[in-house]
Amino acid sequence: MGEMKDRMLRGELYIAEDADLEADFARAQDLVARYNATAHVEQDVRDALLVELLGDVGAGVVVRPPLRCEYGSRVTIGAGTFVNYDLVMLDVAPITIGAACQLATRVQLLTATHPVDPGPRRTGWESAAPIVLGDNVWLGGGVIVCPGVTIGDDTVVGAGAVVTRDLPAGVVAAGVPARVIRAIGDGDRITVPDRP
Repeated sequence: MGEMKDRMLRGELYIAEDADLEADFARAQDLVARYNATAHVEQDVRDALLVELLGDVGAGVVVRPPLRCEYGSRVTIGAGTFVNYDLVMLDVAPITIGAACQLATRVQLLTATHPVDPGPRRTGWESAAPIVLGDNVWLGGGVIVCPGVTIGDDTVVGAGAVVTRDLPAGVVAAGVPARVIRAIGDGDRITVPDRP
């Protein structure tokens, strides 16, 4: 393993110009292109490609193409999660998506970051911090989740929000930057009929 890939995997500053990282990226881009080229009736092919691309995929996961990611292998998606069109994942650091999540169109999960200091940034140094979505999280359309953020179980994030800090479990958050609006309570529970 090259020094820069090793630094990246340890969560340290690294430069992406590394033969191992370039090979990993090329592998992922080939799989992403094949995934995005599948037809609606090829769900079995999509499922197989997703398992090959990502680190772990739970049962019943649906990810509608197009999908974008850098490496894929650092992403896990829990069972029963539904991802709508145009998900972007910059998965330099691990991205963990829990079970039974709902990700709307054009969500961005961005682990990559760069130094604020212009010198190191100019010479190509970068780093990343993991993103974790708990179980049953719902991200509205166009939500952006920034590096290092954890969103707790059952939390809802409104469309267009930019999540720059951790959000606790069981809240509704929205805005730029995203802020907790309220807790989810008994008034949010509805009675639904059994599925046919």
